This record gives sequence, C-alpha cells and structure tokens, in this order.
Amino acid sequence: MRHRAVTAVLAAAALLLTAGCSSDDGGSPGGDGSATPRDTAARSSAPERPAEQTPPAKGSVKVARTVATGLKSPWGLAPVPGGDLLVSSRDEATITRVDGRTGKKTELGEVPGVSPSGEGGLLGIALSPEYASDRMIYAYFTSASDNRIVRLIHDEEKPAGQQLGAPDTVFRGIPKGVIHNGGRIAFGPDRMLYVGTGESGDTGLSQDKESLGGKILRLTPEGEPAPGNPFPDSPVYSYGHRNVQGLAWDAKQRLFASEFGQNTWDELNAIEPGDNYGWPEAEGRSDDGGFHNPIDQWSTDEASPSGIAYAEGSIWMAGLRGQRLWRIPLKGTEASADPQAFLEGEYGRLRTVVPAGGDKLWLVTSNTDGRGNPQDGDDRILELRVG
Repeated sequence: MRHRAVTAVLAAAALLLTAGCSSDDGGSPGGDGSATPRDTAARSSAPERPAEQTPPAKGSVKVARTVATGLKSPWGLAPVPGGDLLVSSRDEATITRVDGRTGKKTELGEVPGVSPSGEGGLLGIALSPEYASDRMIYAYFTSASDNRIVRLIHDEEKPAGQQLGAPDTVFRGIPKGVIHNGGRIAFGPDRMLYVGTGESGDTGLSQDKESLGGKILRLTPEGEPAPGNPFPDSPVYSYGHRNVQGLAWDAKQRLFASEFGQNTWDELNAIEPGDNYGWPEAEGRSDDGGFHNPIDQWSTDEASPSGIAYAEGSIWMAGLRGQRLWRIPLKGTEASADPQAFLEGEYGRLRTVVPAGGDKLWLVTSNTDGRGNPQDGDDRILELRVG
C-alpha cells in the first residue's frame, strides 16, 4: 500500500463564497448556445507533427438508444470487455454493472470509506490495463479526510452486491472540499494513470507545485510518480488548474482536458507536461506568455464541462449547467472550426462521455445529483452515433 502526504491545508468553509457559479455547477442553463471565439494562438511545446486529416466543420449526433435508466447520481463510467458498462454512484458509493444490450443493472458492491458531501463522493472509475487478467477496478473518491485512489478486485463469481474485494489504497492526500474535488481518472496510451484534481476552493493550491490540488497527476498503476514526469520525484504533470473533470487522448496520443471556470470562462486545454494553465491568475485566454492558453473557451452557463471523449476527429464535451454536448473539431492541438452544440436541454445535465468504438459514444446524464431536475427515467446512459 502506498501513501503520499500533501502539505496543503484544506480550504476553509468561507472560501466557498468565492467559488463562483461554475463549480460542479448548479443553476439553470443560459445563453443562446452560440460558440465563443477560438484561441488560435495556443502555445504548445510539442514537436511539429505530420499533417492530419481535418474533420468537417459541421458534425452530427443521433441518439441511437437508451441503454439504461433509473441510475442514482451516476458519475464515472468504464466499459468492460464484452460490451457491458460499470458505473459509479457518487452518493451511494456503489459500482453497478449495466448489461450493454438489455440495460439490466447488477450491483457489484459498495466502496468502503467513501464520505459523500457536496461535490464529493465516489467519482471516477477506470479499469486496470491488465483487467483481463487482474480484474482490477480503480476508483477515485472523497474520504473523511482527503480524496484518494483505491483499487479493488472484481470477482464475478461472487453474489451480486459482494463482488468487490477489499480496497487497496494506491494514492492519497489529494485535498478535499465541499466543491472542486476533481475526480476523473483514466489510463493513458502509455499505461500510466492520469488524475484530474480540483483546488477544493483554495485557489492558492493551483500554482503550488508541492500541492496535489488543481493539477493533472500522472502515476504508475502502483501510485508512484510516473517515469518521465516533468518535476523530479513528483506526480504533478501539469498545474494551474481549477477543477479538472475531463481527460481524453486523440489518435496521436495527445492529452486534452476540460476545466471548470469560475464566473467567466470554462476551458478545453491541450495538455503539455510541466505547463502552467493559469488559474487563479488567468481564467480563459491570457496575454501572459507564462500560461498555456486554452484551445477554446465558453461562458459558464453554456458549458460547465465534466467528461470529454475523442471520436471522429473531434473532442466531445459534456456540459452540466450548459445541458448540451459540445463538439470541438481538431487539427492537431487547435480547433479547426467553431464548436458546435448538440442535445441542448433535451436530457438535462450531462456528466460523462466515453468512446464506444468507431463513431459511437456512451453519454451519462446527471440530473439526480441535487442540482438537476430529474424526469421519469433519470439518470440514464445513452448510446450516440456521432460524425
């Protein structure tokens, strides 16, 4: 079991008053859905890459079917071999298997030690790169003292509700708060574990490279700083973030991340190791050359982005307060056309989007999280066809 302490002090409750309206975001959708101008001068330290095929300026989204209904505070989603899906419940601290064909739900069990409160609870989940042999599920959650990552063996031979083994804590000490707990985890093409964290309402943590708050972390599967990280013996991969809840890689293994703004601009960023993304000195684009500017930015009532996925040459970004799915067509690490919004207001708050192979995506709604307006059948998983 690995343990890693954090030196930052958790945010005082009074700091919640300064957190702004786009934390994990409540409120009603607003704005006319029009796209904001792109930042065509985003800085990148990556070497020049060969020319790539540019996706069309206009895309399409079709809801192929509703996979499952009746989910309670769903947050993370992980496809398992064979076509089924694992989904985490933030408030109930459970992981449930959803049959990819019938939508039948089978509870694997409850993750012990989860302390749901505010935006915290059982958040992102990811399967081990060796899942076929080790049956290991990784989970990010809020405990009574911090945010941490555990791994649990999934034993399908046991009865429903008892299929999760005892948690092995691989990483701990990420600052927790009522708001801004980050929570997205994903294994990258390099088989390392990437972790999006929030600054827990204490804005000073984001620029502190000794703190784990307001960062993207890169870890080995055992929870150690991954080889090749930009700062010696540190899990920090990039910093200056406010609250990262979306991680995705394109076909050339480049990392992208979504980020909640405060009152003005939400962001989609191309992530370079060691770069500073500006918060709290910058929200959205900045003239300060020391900060890596976003690929694009949105007003907080149009987005409040959580999960993102890459498919068909574009990043697809789920909006909570914005209640829409954004398409951002890419050429390299820049947007090749204006963003385009789909499903606006049709399914309420959108939390998580995951590639389902080819032109398909899984999309998870988030209307039972205390900030939405649940309708009959909420929350649900949708299968989309996109282009």
